[in-house]
Amino acid sequence: MSAVADKIMKRVRGKGRGWAFTPKDFIDFGTRGSVDMALSRLAKAGKIRRVGRGVYDFPKLHDKLGALSPNADSLVRAVARKRGDKIGPAGAAAVNRLGLSTQVPAKSSYSTDGPSRTKNVGGRTLALKRARAPLLDKASDRANTVLQAIAHFGRNDMDADTIRQFADRLSDDDMKVLIKARPQMTGWMGDVVLKIDEARLG
Repeated sequence: MSAVADKIMKRVRGKGRGWAFTPKDFIDFGTRGSVDMALSRLAKAGKIRRVGRGVYDFPKLHDKLGALSPNADSLVRAVARKRGDKIGPAGAAAVNRLGLSTQVPAKSSYSTDGPSRTKNVGGRTLALKRARAPLLDKASDRANTVLQAIAHFGRNDMDADTIRQFADRLSDDDMKVLIKARPQMTGWMGDVVLKIDEARLG
């Protein structure tokens, strides 16, 4: 194996099984051509798996089933990194992830600050929708999920019980980030963030 391939495998193993990636994740190891060649050789050797055009993963293994299907979250993060987009769970998926609904969306849907589009990767259909709420750089996944859930509920369905449930799911650090990011939000969403903060203090 080449030096580039060795470096790639070291990073891949460090991320752990289930991680999906693209050549862009290793561009610090050499030219794009050398990275592409190393990934191709690693895939042919069975050390990694090619799951789509320019997308690979380090599959999780099952004792009886062998290599498992790629994880949707890991795939969409790889696709987003490739373009430099931010992503988070979309509407109904955000509400489900927070435990505010038992309804599981049929498709793997995500919010993005990039264009809305559908990607078929690794046997999965990934729906990326232009976010209605900002995706914050310095916020935790939980804080960004809450923001997307607020957008999904909308101004008219934001009752005291829902605000209380959001408050119970946010840490002090999450709250500080959301308060600081209010200028990036529409007015009513910024007001909801203040109400969530009040509910936590109350």
